[in-house]
Amino acid sequence: METKNIMIVGVGGQGSLLASKLLGHLLMEQGYDVKVSEVHGMSQRGGSVVTYVRYGDKVASPVIDKGEADYIVSFELLEAARWLSYLKPDGQIVTSTQQIDPMPVITGAAVYPENLVEKMRAAGAKVDALDCLALAEQAGSSKAVNIVLMGRLSHYFDLPEEAWQKSLEAMVPPKFLELNKKAFALGKNA
Repeated sequence: METKNIMIVGVGGQGSLLASKLLGHLLMEQGYDVKVSEVHGMSQRGGSVVTYVRYGDKVASPVIDKGEADYIVSFELLEAARWLSYLKPDGQIVTSTQQIDPMPVITGAAVYPENLVEKMRAAGAKVDALDCLALAEQAGSSKAVNIVLMGRLSHYFDLPEEAWQKSLEAMVPPKFLELNKKAFALGKNA
């Protein structure tokens, strides 16, 4: 199997590390060689964050270059647009429609771009955009956006539901497990 590439992009404090660990666990359990990068960027709350998950028969490097991502999973719309150049021509974006103002917008030096989903589609990207924050809150916590996104991403993988559930059980602390299972289901079934 050729190596597949997933980029997880967002803003610090949104749970991208748990999402990448969950994917890494899931794919290793399926017998793939998996490389998960460390978090790159300003992981303090508010800064742009990127993690890479690569899997296949044999994966040499954890790094994904421009034009190589099969999937971009984004916690925030502007981050999806910012990393668009990394998507393969036939790649898929799975994004939350949440908008978090970056510092230039907060300070008034810039304006948050409008119609980002339409602009990404106009650039040729396949975009699956979902209000993951509302679904996470419906599950019981705004912090479950990461697991809502994993549920949505599961649509694009031919892996059994039980495999995803097993990885959730392995990676999520027991006291948050039911909430996260609900968040996963809401994302998957949205």
